[in-house]
Amino acid sequence: MNKTVAIIMLWVIHVSALIGIAIGNADFFFPKSPFTLIYLAVLTIWFFPVNSVKKIGLFLLCFSTGMAVEWIGVHTGTLFGDYHYGVNMGWKLDGIPYLIGSNWALLTFITHELSRKYISNKWFIPIAGASLMVALDFFLEQICDIAGFWHFTGGAGWFNYLCWFLIAMVLHAILLRFKLKGDLKISLHLYVVQLIFAIALWIIITI
Repeated sequence: MNKTVAIIMLWVIHVSALIGIAIGNADFFFPKSPFTLIYLAVLTIWFFPVNSVKKIGLFLLCFSTGMAVEWIGVHTGTLFGDYHYGVNMGWKLDGIPYLIGSNWALLTFITHELSRKYISNKWFIPIAGASLMVALDFFLEQICDIAGFWHFTGGAGWFNYLCWFLIAMVLHAILLRFKLKGDLKISLHLYVVQLIFAIALWIIITI
């Protein structure tokens, strides 16, 4: 798989979805979201790359942590608030989409790489990485309901973002301890495309 072609396809998928939704074809594009998330995961695993015992172990740790905290969140409401996952997130394990665990892992990996490259002080790397994850989560929260991703009763409160930040910061600290390194270019594109998609879709659905 050629990295440049893969990145071009990444942007084509997201821009096409935005255009399609903007012209009234949301019912076609939103149910295809699991395929987009699978593509994001494939790009991360292939190009980051997740190609050693250490990286596989860390990826599984982030995946398992994501699944666990989301299970606690959905079934108890104690971490992120009162919410549940919708129909457009793919197959689920006891109400928790497997792809949300995958997304926890890939977001932690790519935001860690961005933070590691641009932050010189190692003590601030987990803070920066967690902040990038929460920033993306904030914009995703604005579109999650209409996209059929997840639904909050009463909306996502400040405690949701605090828990996200603290859990993410712990994961980033672990990745820093194990000196995780990856591909900056793929990390940057994977993060920015999701951020722009969420912001643009928020604008589309509010005008």
